[in-house]
Amino acid sequence: MFSVFDLVPAFIAFGITAALGPVIIPFLIRLKAGQTERELGVEAHKKKTGTPTMGGIMFLVAITVAGLLFISRYPRTGPILFLTLAYGLLGFLDDYLKVVKKRSDGLFPLEKFGLQLVIILVFGIYIARFTDVSMVLRIPFTGGRSLDIGLLKWPLLVFAIGGTVNGVNFTDGVDGLAASVTAVVAAFFAIASVMLGGGVAPICSAVLGGLLGFLVYNAHPAKVFMGDTGSLALGGFVIGTAYMLDMPLYVLIVGLIYVVEVLSVMLQVGYFKLTHGKRIFKMAPIHHHFELSGWSETQVVANFTTATVLCAILALIAI
Repeated sequence: MFSVFDLVPAFIAFGITAALGPVIIPFLIRLKAGQTERELGVEAHKKKTGTPTMGGIMFLVAITVAGLLFISRYPRTGPILFLTLAYGLLGFLDDYLKVVKKRSDGLFPLEKFGLQLVIILVFGIYIARFTDVSMVLRIPFTGGRSLDIGLLKWPLLVFAIGGTVNGVNFTDGVDGLAASVTAVVAAFFAIASVMLGGGVAPICSAVLGGLLGFLVYNAHPAKVFMGDTGSLALGGFVIGTAYMLDMPLYVLIVGLIYVVEVLSVMLQVGYFKLTHGKRIFKMAPIHHHFELSGWSETQVVANFTTATVLCAILALIAI
């Protein structure tokens, strides 16, 4: 049952994030944590060079505070908060090495893979042993039927978490895009939790409020970027929430933008290698293709967010 109490974390997280902006943004500037745009990237983005990144810290602090205030009453908040913060810390390390220590690739691939594997295993083992989450798959459009895939749930867990986190990360490439799309996804999961009695509405509400607060500074023209600190954390939130509700398959619907972003990169790279230099898209991820096709950044955000709203409605119908 819906309670106005479920909305309180949104206001708390919004207020904290908005209040942190004037503190965190100057600090990141002094830290010289500026974005470096690719030479071969979108021409209009080159003026963004120097804009502070790692701004995901702002809404991560807000989500943590709001989440912890409600965790005793809503214990399912814990695993979601863990996955969100663990990936946020991973992203922070990557950002710090890239933009502050000037290590061009950030964490080495083996380091990043190993840390992700540890995070996934801790999350999976915890929900399997210490929660009532069954890790069955709720099937969309079947009236609530679920599928138990047995031991295959473990490789699926690794694939689902890795894929979702990368999808959100690829979506973060235009002012306000990842925050806007994920705010809609958070709203969907909040509603789904109320419908199913899932007990995660407050943390979803906190993420929604935190992202709306972040958009005060991240909407075009952005004063700060979330960086991997924010985008990896949001990926952890999305898939963590999906698992706590037995809804990882629903990410394919409500998170369609994430899926398309990942697929566009995979197709572009694969086709480039197969054809020795030819491309399917003008640039990948696909939001850059639309930019180079004449869309402004605000058009990309508006259209991708609208598409996510429609996908969220479809996903609610699918429940």
